[in-house]
Amino acid sequence: MARRQDPFDIEITPELIMRAYRAGIFPMSEDAADENLFWVSPEMRGIIPLDGFHLSTSLRKAIRKSGFTVKVDTDFDAIIEGCATVGADRDTTWINRTIRSVYGELFRRGVAHTVEVWDGTGLVGGLYGLAIGGAFFGESMFHRKTDASKMAMAHLVERLRAGGFVLLDTQFLTPHLASLGGVEIPREQYEERLAEALPVHGDWFAWDRASP
Repeated sequence: MARRQDPFDIEITPELIMRAYRAGIFPMSEDAADENLFWVSPEMRGIIPLDGFHLSTSLRKAIRKSGFTVKVDTDFDAIIEGCATVGADRDTTWINRTIRSVYGELFRRGVAHTVEVWDGTGLVGGLYGLAIGGAFFGESMFHRKTDASKMAMAHLVERLRAGGFVLLDTQFLTPHLASLGGVEIPREQYEERLAEALPVHGDWFAWDRASP
């Protein structure tokens, strides 16, 4: 179970969202048509330990042979649209107009980031989330071609390691995330890890400076 508050009427601003994440809670909506948001704090929190991420040898080979390329922070609108689109891997979405607007502003401020997987000129998968201190809060991911979301996650983990991040929060644990090394930890333990991560200076762009 998760702690959940009723929909709220206060103005949803980027500053409010950031304060919420620092407190260990995040907003959701019932579906894309619902204008309301509510706060969520799962009793069991999903994370991927940065030293526990796992890709099988066969999957690594498949990704290398795919011809896909990875970019970051080039097309937030396309990424959130992909995450919000109902498809084979989801029959509903919690990403409503308010979420799109406020996270778009966080992207423009350099707090929200994307990892994008491209097949030529076509976006075939990716993810987005927030980088605050030494924590990255994964929000959503999607794929249109096999292994594209796993490639995005693999790049994210390497980028976070390079930048000195210490916490990768996935909110909930899905079978897909569990296959990549994701685990669940109690809320109290998550809050302890969050408190340790927030003072850390995570550098999202360290990977780019280190790459040839």
